[in-house]
Amino acid sequence: MDLYNPLKKFFGFTKFKGLQEEVIKSIVNGDNTFVIMPTGGGKSLCYQLPALMQEGTAIVVSPLIALMKNQVDAIRGISENNGVAHVLNSSLNKTEIAQVKDDINNGITKLLYVAPESLIKEEYVTFLRTQKISFVAIDEAHCISEWGHDFRPEYRNLKHIIKAIDNVPVICLTATATEKVQEDILKTLGISDANRFKASFNRANLFYEVRPKTKEVEKDIIRFVKQRIGKSGIIYCLSRKKVEEIAQILQVNGIKAVPYHAGLDAKTRVKHQDMFLMEDCDVVVATIAFGMGIDKPDVRYVIHHDIPKSLESYYQETGRAGRDDGEGYCLAFYAYKDIEKLEKFMASKPVAEQEIGHALLQEVVGYAETSMNRRKYLLHYFGEEFDEKNGEGADMDDNSRNPKKKHEAKDDVQTLLRVIKDTLQKYKAKEVVNTLIGKENALLTSHKTHLQPFFGIGKDKSASYWMALIRQVLVINLIKKEIEQYGVVKLTKAGEEFIENPTSFMMTEDHEYNEENDNSIITNSKSAGGAADEKLVKLLKDLRKKVATRQGVPPFAVFQDPSIDDMALKYPINLEELSKVHGVGEGKARKFGKDFVKLISDYVEENEILRPDDLIVKSTGVNSGLKLFIIQNTDKKLPLDDIAKSKGLEMNELIKEMEVIIFSGTKINIDYALDDILDEDQQEEIHEYFMESESDDIQEALDEFDGDYDEDELRLMRIKFINEVAN
Repeated sequence: MDLYNPLKKFFGFTKFKGLQEEVIKSIVNGDNTFVIMPTGGGKSLCYQLPALMQEGTAIVVSPLIALMKNQVDAIRGISENNGVAHVLNSSLNKTEIAQVKDDINNGITKLLYVAPESLIKEEYVTFLRTQKISFVAIDEAHCISEWGHDFRPEYRNLKHIIKAIDNVPVICLTATATEKVQEDILKTLGISDANRFKASFNRANLFYEVRPKTKEVEKDIIRFVKQRIGKSGIIYCLSRKKVEEIAQILQVNGIKAVPYHAGLDAKTRVKHQDMFLMEDCDVVVATIAFGMGIDKPDVRYVIHHDIPKSLESYYQETGRAGRDDGEGYCLAFYAYKDIEKLEKFMASKPVAEQEIGHALLQEVVGYAETSMNRRKYLLHYFGEEFDEKNGEGADMDDNSRNPKKKHEAKDDVQTLLRVIKDTLQKYKAKEVVNTLIGKENALLTSHKTHLQPFFGIGKDKSASYWMALIRQVLVINLIKKEIEQYGVVKLTKAGEEFIENPTSFMMTEDHEYNEENDNSIITNSKSAGGAADEKLVKLLKDLRKKVATRQGVPPFAVFQDPSIDDMALKYPINLEELSKVHGVGEGKARKFGKDFVKLISDYVEENEILRPDDLIVKSTGVNSGLKLFIIQNTDKKLPLDDIAKSKGLEMNELIKEMEVIIFSGTKINIDYALDDILDEDQQEEIHEYFMESESDDIQEALDEFDGDYDEDELRLMRIKFINEVAN
């Protein structure tokens, strides 16, 4: 079964990501299929490609109108016929519904996106029963499970509706991986025989950081966002009021931000979402109502102003960053009083629900307070092991970059546990702390605790120290919080044993955060291709925005950033060349390409650019075969010594050949080689010298630096400089 031709034809990709290929084979074979793939793992292609390849129409059940609209725009972008994908939901009028039915009847529509509520309608079921249906895909399938974080009751009836339409294969897709949710989904849909595919939940390009939440939190957020002006970000808050406040503070500080929450009317919500997608604003401040429908690949950061209610939600929400495999920074602000607030909200709920809620919250506290590798903690929660030494993305979190201080607290833990035991395990954490530091109040006095010999036994330490210790001891399960008597702290069996046989307990001290600490901020963008022509990238992005506005679609639905970078690397000047660019298939080239190849063609002519395809023809004194060899192997980032040896050259001869290439206007990117020889400050110093110097003469540079650098280092830096500044 050839999947590669259709993949290239429809989507412009030459290879599949992760498990996509196996999943698509399962669907094309007509098998029920269950896919667990993290946000950003490429779930939608798993059903879009087989739908485009097969006869008939695929029904895609999706929970959000915005999500459907995005996907329909994207699919229409790769086809010349708008009827290839349709939405069928409450937002359509009679004429539009008639058009959808027509296109399905005529075999034009390959993907029909429906909300579960619409699928219940008798008239739609009757109509669909008469059509050729290829399969049914259920996106965001965790909505089926009451254990999922986004349960939707109308999803639970899907099994009967699908059976009523046709006996076709079902594919379920979710980014939620706990065992309980998985089993519930399969059981409810009656597809326990489904082929199961579970991708790794490791998003190696995301950087995780948790900072203590102080009174300065708004300032911290503004500082963080201002360092990333022009980049897209999402800020999550738990309350609508806070969303409005933060959005206003950002606006006042000159940041293009909009609020998004369920309290706004539908029109405003759609408008704000579109502004974000169309890049008319940089930041959306939102409650969790925002996000499931957001298929924006270049969100560069996700900030949690308030810690979420479960690690599941946290993973989902942070997963909206860096979906194009570029940089993604996930910053959460954490204060234990936010957890207490969430616990209070839960107190009014049924005990069973409280139990689930408390268990989930405890995991969040553990994550926020852990001093271990955050990625390891998160993946462990999803049942996946991670090697924090060599795993992909192993150093991409604050704890690995910035290990917290620890000290031995075995004796303090023993003291704490004894006080809990001696006060008959009847106090909440706050009263336990008051007992330790010897602070009297009405409750302690009424129980005569203030008269006990252990009252004030820990007064040499602060209340916040003991509170932090309680939370860390809670995470490793020496104590637990009682569900029935809200918040009362009890010893576990392990806690009882610790009192008798204490073992080492390394208590983590809080990070001290300050402005300088922001140098942990990373840029790890894989999308910033080899040596794309930045000037052309800007022109192409401006054009992309115009085309997107004209077509009424988000810019990335025209071309994604990696495609723009690749255009600025390959300079395609006709549609055939454009269709060979990364992520651009024939359909896309025909639909959007005309304006882009014209711009590039004019640009190449005006700037006398030597295009990659011309390299072999236009030689400038260098043997063109050798020239191409050098360009290809520096692109592959081979060590310069190896490139020289394989052609029998001395290092200074290789540098000379590279100089001829670079001075003739062709780019070579040797940054990787320079990074091994010179550090960032040294490179900057030489770069500044060439920038300010009137001549690029190497002897003058050697005299200027007076022995700090040798000739080869300066010549290589001059190549990098010309590459960046002149070419």
